[in-house]
Amino acid sequence: MFKALQLNKSDAGFSAAVVQLDDSQLPPGDILAQVDYSTLNYKDGLAITNKSPVVRLWPMVAGIDGAGTVLESGHPGWKPGERFVHNGWGFGETRWGLMSGHARLQGDLLVRLPSAFTTRQAMAIGTAGYTAMLCVLALEQHGVKPGDGEVLVTGATGGVGSVAIALLGKLGYTVVAATGKSSQAAYLKELGAAALIDRAELAAPGKPLQKERWAAVVDALGSHTLANACAQTRYAGVVAACGLAQGLDFPSTVMPFILRGITLAGIDSVMAPLPRRQQAWDRLARDLDPAKLETITEEVSLEQAPARAADLMAGQVRGRLVVKIG
Repeated sequence: MFKALQLNKSDAGFSAAVVQLDDSQLPPGDILAQVDYSTLNYKDGLAITNKSPVVRLWPMVAGIDGAGTVLESGHPGWKPGERFVHNGWGFGETRWGLMSGHARLQGDLLVRLPSAFTTRQAMAIGTAGYTAMLCVLALEQHGVKPGDGEVLVTGATGGVGSVAIALLGKLGYTVVAATGKSSQAAYLKELGAAALIDRAELAAPGKPLQKERWAAVVDALGSHTLANACAQTRYAGVVAACGLAQGLDFPSTVMPFILRGITLAGIDSVMAPLPRRQQAWDRLARDLDPAKLETITEEVSLEQAPARAADLMAGQVRGRLVVKIG
């Protein structure tokens, strides 16, 4: 028997509760895994609080991410005892997720956990941190280099923002953090931000073309914030869009794209191909300072996860929430 955070929805309403399960109840998969840690990403928060129709199948075990050890393998590429990290692929949405002591997984969807990381550190990174790395890779692939100018990171105290700042700061970029939490200035500068701006400067409707400032942008908010970020991006700059915390709308015009030649790079972490995932995790192992990762990490129990998910949706969480399963 093992514990799992199970989500249920019926005529009686919605519930999120820790239950006891056994292996016979798990869905099919060619890997039986022990999950050491999971994590609370924004999408997990939406699912666990029932704020958005993330879950498509009931009952559902929560958790789009997990890290642990292979117990049994019917997959030629994996052996018992090997460590893995899992992100996305519809788990916690259409397939039972990883806030569960055991999980049945598909070997083709697993990434080998770099030796630099413990399973706890892997979930301190989670989908949020892995997405931040995909954003950094997009900036690099479009030719943005340290010294090219300021790089804006929105949603700076969130999971994506915190890891993005730590990565970009270590790589030598000049990072400007947009946040509504002025009390977190010391935290953001410790991570690597050179300066802060108030998120209110970006959150309201703005002109379609504004004064050029940013060499690049990492945006996790969408809506007016993304539109204003594009309008302020310098000629031939790059905007990596990876989230919708402010909204899924994009009230912009073509002007920044046809008059300044900027690139809007969409970042998808859920269905990214395996080689891209492995590249991101290998770069995280090289470029993410473990001490800074610990600074942004808070560990909670499986039983605490529903309450902390509500805090996450209320904007009351800084950095990353790691869920200890055992």
